Amino acid sequence: MQDDAHSNTDTHRALRHKHSVRSLLVRIRSKLRRTPKLESAESPRLRIPYIPPEVWGIIIQHACLFHHDPLDTSHELSFLESPSTQLATYRASMTTKKNLSLVSKQWNALARSFLYEFVWISRAAQAKALARTLLMEYVENLSSSGKFIRRLHIETPALERCAPADLRTILDYSPHICIYSDHHSVQRSVYEDAPDPRCSPEEILKLVAHPKIRRLSWTSYDDVPFELRMAPLGSNLTTRLEYLELSTRSPSLPNLSTILSGSSSSTRGDLEHLQMNVHLPALRALKVSLDNNTFAVLASWDMPSLTNLSVMSSDFSYTGEGFSRFFQAHGAKLLQLELGHSSSALEEYYLTTPQHLLVLQQQNQQQQQPSIPLAEWCPNLREFICSADAEWHWQSPDWIAPHILLPAHPRVELIGIRDIDTRLLEDPLTPHDAWSSRSAPVEGWETIDDTLFDALMCEDADTPCFPLFEQISSLLRRDAFPALRFVRDLSAESDRLRTVRPHPRVLQFWRKVVARCAEHGVWFEDCTGVNITQRALRRATLPVSPEDGAA
Repeated sequence: MQDDAHSNTDTHRALRHKHSVRSLLVRIRSKLRRTPKLESAESPRLRIPYIPPEVWGIIIQHACLFHHDPLDTSHELSFLESPSTQLATYRASMTTKKNLSLVSKQWNALARSFLYEFVWISRAAQAKALARTLLMEYVENLSSSGKFIRRLHIETPALERCAPADLRTILDYSPHICIYSDHHSVQRSVYEDAPDPRCSPEEILKLVAHPKIRRLSWTSYDDVPFELRMAPLGSNLTTRLEYLELSTRSPSLPNLSTILSGSSSSTRGDLEHLQMNVHLPALRALKVSLDNNTFAVLASWDMPSLTNLSVMSSDFSYTGEGFSRFFQAHGAKLLQLELGHSSSALEEYYLTTPQHLLVLQQQNQQQQQPSIPLAEWCPNLREFICSADAEWHWQSPDWIAPHILLPAHPRVELIGIRDIDTRLLEDPLTPHDAWSSRSAPVEGWETIDDTLFDALMCEDADTPCFPLFEQISSLLRRDAFPALRFVRDLSAESDRLRTVRPHPRVLQFWRKVVARCAEHGVWFEDCTGVNITQRALRRATLPVSPEDGAA
């Protein structure tokens, strides 16, 4: 009986096990039958793998830097390079960043830092809107967007300048700014009765003169002495500053007493008190548009790394004591020099100033205007930048110096020329309508062949823009610039006139310039530093196919 009971129990267990296995197989089969339907239903979700937020952050970062990196300004320390950031480029980049921030909440949080890292203010309303946004975030106890601002660029029309109060608010909530640029775009009034002391120029400068600042473009709007206005720099906190641009925007015009006893006629004793204890160890590029007294102040600054200088005297006092002091103190370090005023502008100033005022200036200085030995003050100069607007000089009628202040230098290897396009457009023998419709072929151009192309080099043919051609030819004189190897056209518009269906007279001008440079072993370059050759000029005359024109 016991054996029968055990056998029945074993049989029952075997049946239960067999039933459980069978039910399990049935479930598996049903699962397998439903799997394709589930896959088809959930296929859109399963196709996107999980990507960590850190990886999405890197992807969004590269998408935001597609147009340019607004924080990388290392290549802009040279005045030969044009700024890479333009308003159109900025707007295209901001459109991309805005679209990325609208994808989802996660992407909005990841793109927020790139959305605010570079702010370009082109209207006063934009500054007010940004200031209000930062204030409301503070009031509502939200995370401030100002902590993401790294670069602030203010460039507005004259009637759309930013209010100082809005600028103060933006800077208060933007502690990490490393690039600050004000291009004559902040409201300043000398007739304001009780201006807010928190918005004074000195207080604004204190907010940006911190250890993180790398580039600073500063504008002075009143007649306060330069050494007082720039006093915040005396704290010597700007140890990482690499680029400094200083300009003045005085609302008043110089009167008779200023002309007779002002900055341009300051004597050596008058300049002794113009000293500042400013140390800028990393400064490499300096651009200034100031007066004689200001140059005397800059002469006392400690700038051991300064190599690039762009200078423009706002009172034409290139023979003043402050100007000479500055170059005697810092000229030996300079490798690149740009003189902003053209020779014709200097001569026009001295020609249009009443002669009796110039005589009184010289009497106050108790000496005649001395010559300016820039070549001696800057013995290590390698690159020189000037304007194409040079004039004939009666003392040397056989040639035109690149600039009246630097007629020769033994070590200059490259000379950059600005405003060549302006001189080309002034050619009196070129029809004015030739420049207005560059996309249309010039009359007779479709019949040009190699014979006619070579005829443009005929010696008997007149030379378009003859003074400009002679100015460029004068650079090639070995007694003036024996080490010269490169001449560069710094005008992007000139490059367009030369490469986009050039007018025959423009082509004739450049053919002769390139040939003259080749005779002296000098390379002529375009604004990007690429050599201009006869083959490239010939290629510009080839007909453009409809497909290329559409592209």
